[in-house]
Amino acid sequence: MTDGSQTAETNGGTNRPPNAATAGGNALERLTGGMAIPALLAAVLLAYFVVPFALFFGQVGSADVLDGLGEPATRDAIGTSLVTASISTAIATVLGVPLAYVLSRATFRGKRLVEAAVLLPLVLPPIVGGVMLLTVAGRHTPIGAAAAALGVPLTDSYAGVILAQTFVAAPFLVVTARAGFDDVDPRLEEAARTLGHGRIETARRVSLPLARNAIAAGIVLTFVRAIGEFGATTMVAYNPRTMPTRIEVLRISRGLEAIVPIALALLAITVVVVGLVHLLVGRSGRY
Repeated sequence: MTDGSQTAETNGGTNRPPNAATAGGNALERLTGGMAIPALLAAVLLAYFVVPFALFFGQVGSADVLDGLGEPATRDAIGTSLVTASISTAIATVLGVPLAYVLSRATFRGKRLVEAAVLLPLVLPPIVGGVMLLTVAGRHTPIGAAAAALGVPLTDSYAGVILAQTFVAAPFLVVTARAGFDDVDPRLEEAARTLGHGRIETARRVSLPLARNAIAAGIVLTFVRAIGEFGATTMVAYNPRTMPTRIEVLRISRGLEAIVPIALALLAITVVVVGLVHLLVGRSGRY
C-alpha cells in the first residue's frame, strides 16, 4: 500500500508509469548533466560565429593565397600591424595594469569619473574616436605641430597608428585586469603587508601572480583589438597601411576574393598569439 501510494505521488497522483517524453527528458538531463538548454542556446550563438567564417573561407580554394601574401603592399601591411599592435599592447600593459590596480584597491574622490573615462573608448564608434584624437594630435594642433617639428609626426605615421590602436584597445586590458585584481582576496595582501612588504612589493609578489590569468586575457584582447583596428586608424593614419586598411583597399579595388589571403594571415596571427599567451600562462601556473 505504501509502495503504491509513493508510486502514485511520484507520477503526479496516478498509478501510470512515466510517459516516454518524461523518461526521455530525464534521460537527456542525466546525459547532459542538466546542461541541455544552456548548451542548445550556446550552440545557436556559436553557429552564428562559425558559419560566416566557414562560408567566407570556403572561397580560399578559388583565391591564390601565396600570390596574395607575396604582394609587397600586403607584406608591408602585415609588418606594420605586427609592429604597431605589439607596441600598442605593451603600452597598454605598462600603463593599464597599474590603473586597473588603483581602480580595484584605492578609494578617492572622482573615482566614478575615472571609471567612466576608461569605458569611453569602448562605447564610442572608432571613427569618432579617431576624430577626437585628431583634435589633440592633428598636424595643426599645438601637440601635433610640436611633434612634427621634432620629426615625429603623430598622423600618417607609425606613431599615429599606435595612438589610434592604444586608444581603442587599452580599455580592454584595464577592465579585464581590474576584474582579476577584484578577485584577489585583500586579506592575502594584508598578510603580506604584516610581513613587512610595502604596497608595491605586495602587488608584485601577491596581487600580480594571482591576477595573471585575467591580465593575460586582457593582453590577448588588447592585441587582437589593436591588430584589427580600422576606424580610428584610418582617421589618424591612413598611411602606413595596416592589415585592416589593406583589406579595405583590396575590397574596394578587387572585390571580396582578393582579401582572403590577408584575412587568413590576420586570423593566423591572432590564433598564434592567443595560443602563446595561454601556453605561457599555463606554464607560469605550474610553479
